[in-house]
Amino acid sequence: MPGETSETLRQLIRSRIRSHPFVAVSNREPYLNTWQDGKLAWMRPASGLVVALDPVMRASRGLWVAQGDGTADRAACDENGFVDVPPGDPRYRLKRVWLTDEEVENYYYGFANSALWPLCHVAYQRPVFRHDDWRAYREVNEKFAESVAREVGNEKAFIFIQDYHFALLPRLLRQRCPRAVIAHFWHIPWPNPEVFRICPWKQEILRGLLGSDILGFHIRYHGDNFIAAVDQELEARMDRERAAIVFERHMTKIRAFPISIDFDAVARQAASEDTEERMKAIRARYGIGEEIILGVGADRIDYTKGLPERIEAVDRFLDRYPEFRRRFVFFQAGVPSRTHVDAYRQLNETLDGAVRRVNAKYGEPGWCPILFLREHLPLAELLAWYRLARFAIVSSLHDGMNLVAKEFVAARVDGSGVLLLSRFTGAARELRDAVPINPYATDDVATAIRLAIDMTPEEAGRRMRKMREQVRERNVYRWASDIVRKLSKLA
Repeated sequence: MPGETSETLRQLIRSRIRSHPFVAVSNREPYLNTWQDGKLAWMRPASGLVVALDPVMRASRGLWVAQGDGTADRAACDENGFVDVPPGDPRYRLKRVWLTDEEVENYYYGFANSALWPLCHVAYQRPVFRHDDWRAYREVNEKFAESVAREVGNEKAFIFIQDYHFALLPRLLRQRCPRAVIAHFWHIPWPNPEVFRICPWKQEILRGLLGSDILGFHIRYHGDNFIAAVDQELEARMDRERAAIVFERHMTKIRAFPISIDFDAVARQAASEDTEERMKAIRARYGIGEEIILGVGADRIDYTKGLPERIEAVDRFLDRYPEFRRRFVFFQAGVPSRTHVDAYRQLNETLDGAVRRVNAKYGEPGWCPILFLREHLPLAELLAWYRLARFAIVSSLHDGMNLVAKEFVAARVDGSGVLLLSRFTGAARELRDAVPINPYATDDVATAIRLAIDMTPEEAGRRMRKMREQVRERNVYRWASDIVRKLSKLA
């Protein structure tokens, strides 16, 4: 069903959901407030979830419930925590939920990101299970349940819960909002049962998610893993033919919904005069001449993204192909993330050391092989880097989808560029014309970099055209429309 747009999504929501409230729930808010020179300012956080869901909420004109964690969030809200967004062009309402510092520490940095995140990504980072973290996770899920229930009550409504921060929320809302249709989208992978069974509270998590009417994953494989985990841990009836589970007389349908981006919006911005000017400014600022072969990466600094492995692959490339020294630059944008967690602090130190080592090993006066910028770059700036690059590397060790890969493809309005894409991303199931890489095999990634550089313009163009067609057709509105259609059938 190609051609989905914000307007077709809006019409679909109007016809299928009609006057019923549409409520999205996530930990991260789509817009946050900060103080700048004593004045209220707005900022959009770096989040693939926000990139994907914001267009959906604009189309639905619904309510988004999320944690308020901006330094000026309270000042921007009314007394009940409501604020209209986006700023300057309000399309929906944001309700902020306030958490204490202790709750954030234990629920977010603790159970969500020190236990569930490594457990689900299977990236050889050992999960940490602490009773205090689990207690806070339960309490925060209860707090969000109360906040949503105050707005929905006993009305018929559609509730769309996001991600691993709220595994318990569907069941809690089922108890408080019995007429609601509840969907939960799990944005990260779901591990196989042998991995999942080490979680001390595995049954509580499964019961919580089975409060959903629809439980979505990026790819079918993760849904199959979830069904297998339930089969192993709970007394439930499996209907594998229909990909459904009946637990305590309630049916949950398990579905795959590959998430995406607003292709047309990204492509328009990438083709704009502003992007062209930014490209010229980047070349001037960093001394990147036309003769330089540029590679790019853009990620949160997270151990699942394969960043040290990526730097090692660049090292191996320069070692094996010395003829590219002084002709090659790799630019890595890294958004600092979860620095309260020990594993992330250690990753930052490891990454800094790896970049310094490679630059010291190969760098010469007037040439530095790796440019590492540790900050959140606005999309407009990233698009300029994507346009300038010969290739991009997405080397995730495990990823539910990875929207950076799709952003790079959408940005290549010139029809060129090569995407090196980890086999262990959901995106690899769709973008089959990318160059597949195994990020653990850094010698092979070095070979793939050489392949990207040597690829003929005709071959690169053929691959990019097919990937652009895929992302254009399966855009974020297609993702949302598929979910809305499934939800509306349950109303």
